[in-house]
Amino acid sequence: MLFPQKVKSTLWAIVDSMSFNLSPFVKRPGKDFSRERKFGFVRMIRFCISMQSGCMNHELLKYFYFNPDEVPTASAFIQQRAKLLPEAFLYLLSQFNQRFPTKLFMGKYSLIAADGCEFNIARNPDDPSTFHPSNGKSKRGFNMIHTISLFDLISKRYLDIVVQPGRRKNEFAALCQLIDRYSYGGFPILVADRGFSCYNVFAHALETGFYFVIRAKDINTKRLLVAASLPDRLDQWTDVILTRSNSKKKRAHPELAAMYRYICKAVPFDFITDNQPEYHMRLRVVRFKIAEGIYENIITNLPDNEFHTEHLKDIYYLRWGIETAYRDLKHTLGTTNFHSKSPKYIEYEILCRIILYNFCTIITMEVPIKKQTGKWEYQVNLSMAIKICVAFLRDEAAPGNVNGLISQYILPIRPDRTYARQLRFQVPTSFAYRFV
Repeated sequence: MLFPQKVKSTLWAIVDSMSFNLSPFVKRPGKDFSRERKFGFVRMIRFCISMQSGCMNHELLKYFYFNPDEVPTASAFIQQRAKLLPEAFLYLLSQFNQRFPTKLFMGKYSLIAADGCEFNIARNPDDPSTFHPSNGKSKRGFNMIHTISLFDLISKRYLDIVVQPGRRKNEFAALCQLIDRYSYGGFPILVADRGFSCYNVFAHALETGFYFVIRAKDINTKRLLVAASLPDRLDQWTDVILTRSNSKKKRAHPELAAMYRYICKAVPFDFITDNQPEYHMRLRVVRFKIAEGIYENIITNLPDNEFHTEHLKDIYYLRWGIETAYRDLKHTLGTTNFHSKSPKYIEYEILCRIILYNFCTIITMEVPIKKQTGKWEYQVNLSMAIKICVAFLRDEAAPGNVNGLISQYILPIRPDRTYARQLRFQVPTSFAYRFV
């Protein structure tokens, strides 16, 4: 069996196995999907994953090969989809990833990035959890949902995701949730930007056996070290004892007064309780120069005898992989074109697109690239590879042609290229203006 066919068969086999015990995946166990219909559980999951950005009726026509006797109505699809729980797609994502072991960093570590992403959805001023009123950028206001994902930087696949309403997002809480339910084992290294630098994230990582490399702002680093200024270069360990009391008399170790850091009650921290009023953690603070007058602060717990400053630079540089993954997820796979208006069902669509993205990258990572003569090394054009893999999943391309087609579309690897980030205001795509 060719590898693309193996990946496809594995994905559908997991879906088939889920159908034998529907209780964790449906709203009404014993009732939902108990009758024989055009959209049973297996066909529903398969359709959701392979669905593209066309209007609903067109997608149904394509999936059922334009057979008028087989094509269900859009209403029938919506009624059947409403029986599903998001746990069905989260379980499928986890099981599918575990069937194909991820590649390791330095032969030992799983390099995992965490980052957030926003998706604009259909305008609905009556939904206060997602609606943003006019703020100068939009005269009418807009609706938005927010996601936090874990992404394997070496194997280039999503591991887990939390979807939140845009107005009620809490990135710290979402990341802690993702860390706590991480189930892939090994020695994970969490890489995140400075928006995730907080004591609660550090503590959750330490309690679950995570290593981490998290960027921090200057002001946060100064507070951690209790320093008025920071040197140009720094690499030191620091011990802190976290407490919610400013009373020196209540401290368990008054002789270690310099190590205490006060956390007010308004700031979440999950490991200080009545029975455990203090929490000790040991952190490594690294500071280095990246450009003239520009410095980077890294908070980590990686051992300094194995990971020097240059290693930390390289690790954090690889974090950009999750940014490009979001780009391909949104634009190449059409995740900005939702078929639903409800945030609940938009979550289903995002989960399906993530599973589809992983399906494509698992196949693509195994495609051999013929060595080229010339200045550059080459890599797969992921945008074209995704299109080919999607066609294969929908039975529009033969398995024997997949690797050969992908290997024809390659791009040179040009290291050290930088571009200024372009910020644009985006609105959800309307079905009325889509092309086939």
